[in-house]
Amino acid sequence: MEPSVLTDVVLPVSLAIIMLGMGLSLTLDDFRRVVRFPKAAAIGLVNQLILLPLIGYGVAIAFGLEPLLAVGLMLLAACPGGTTSNLISHVARGDLALSVTLTAISSTITIFTIPMVVNWALQHFAGEGQVIRVPFVQTMAAVFGITALPVGIGMFIRSRNAIFADRLEQPFRTASTVLFVVILLGIIASNLDLLREHFPRLGPATFALNIITMLIGWGTAQLFGLNLAQRIAVSIESGVQNGTLAIVVATTILSVPETSLPGAIYGLVMFVSGGFMMWWFGRRGVAKPGAA
Repeated sequence: MEPSVLTDVVLPVSLAIIMLGMGLSLTLDDFRRVVRFPKAAAIGLVNQLILLPLIGYGVAIAFGLEPLLAVGLMLLAACPGGTTSNLISHVARGDLALSVTLTAISSTITIFTIPMVVNWALQHFAGEGQVIRVPFVQTMAAVFGITALPVGIGMFIRSRNAIFADRLEQPFRTASTVLFVVILLGIIASNLDLLREHFPRLGPATFALNIITMLIGWGTAQLFGLNLAQRIAVSIESGVQNGTLAIVVATTILSVPETSLPGAIYGLVMFVSGGFMMWWFGRRGVAKPGAA
């Protein structure tokens, strides 16, 4: 997936807009909720920040991925959830407050963990002869600039004028959805041959990552006695990652086209499981959004 105006400019700007829209719906109470209701949030964060990269490593080994594709899969596993996970949780009648909280907290923490995971993956999979290096400070600054900073701006706007933020929230949600679809279609159209070449291997690998982590999220949430709405949210947050962010990091920071392929293909396969969750739980209407 060669760098282009789409990947170098449009994609990062679009992601920042999406994250700004998320920030418009957040307040400091979303972060305080982690302290007030630590169990549900702790389970989700452990799944996202610890178990997910470990599972990603196992999937990369099990499917025998080439070094740079394995690095791309590890990058994907290191990414937080995104607006897509919040949308799926909402339609599936999961605990939306918990979903947003997990996304917000993990997005902040992964500013630091993504560079560490990617650096390790490059050394482990690519070997000593690989000349690619990830500048830690630059990577951290770039991830901060396209995730945490716009979220913070959105939160600041809400803190100053909640009514104005409410008016902006729906247009930003709509724009986020449209941007996501348009960008994904643009990437697919411009890299159709490359995606077709790697889909037979990366499709099953990324789908396995998605399904395994969702099942583990559900299992751990049930093990610790969370209610149905919380189990839905934790499962989705554990298994639906921000593939857009993975593509941005791969194309604008790593500048290694192959490492963006898992994120691009993941952006397709995750809608299978996400769509099932939205259909199954949404149609039943048994899970009511509750306190995190």
